[in-house]
Amino acid sequence: MHDTITGLWALFVSAFISATIAPGASEAVLAFMVTQGDYPNWQLLTVATLANTLGAMTTWWLGWMLAKKIPVATQLSEKKQRALRTVKQKGVWILLFSWLPVVGDGFCFAGGWLGLPLLPAFVAILVGKCARYAVVTWLFN
Repeated sequence: MHDTITGLWALFVSAFISATIAPGASEAVLAFMVTQGDYPNWQLLTVATLANTLGAMTTWWLGWMLAKKIPVATQLSEKKQRALRTVKQKGVWILLFSWLPVVGDGFCFAGGWLGLPLLPAFVAILVGKCARYAVVTWLFN
């Protein structure tokens, strides 16, 4: 039982960190755990998806909080300004692609900065993250 919980926590931490500004390797951790066969795939998919979504929502929240402190977008880096423009054009649907390397974190940050509605943002991020992890699980099963 202890090893089961430890392994799932390791996946949770990896997936959470991978969705924040820190680099992570949650896909590799998930793929390894799927190939080991020690956990049901649905359990691995659920833990990775929820943790990665919570990490992305943390980035969304940071954008929302920073917008209150620094309301002028021109004070942001060019990368963040680009993400703001893209999210402003595409709306909450762009958050389906929050799993993409490099730009995904920017989309989440921009979504928070722009005050995209919390529940639709959460759902879009969740669906995108789940789809990505479902593909990884399927490929390594």
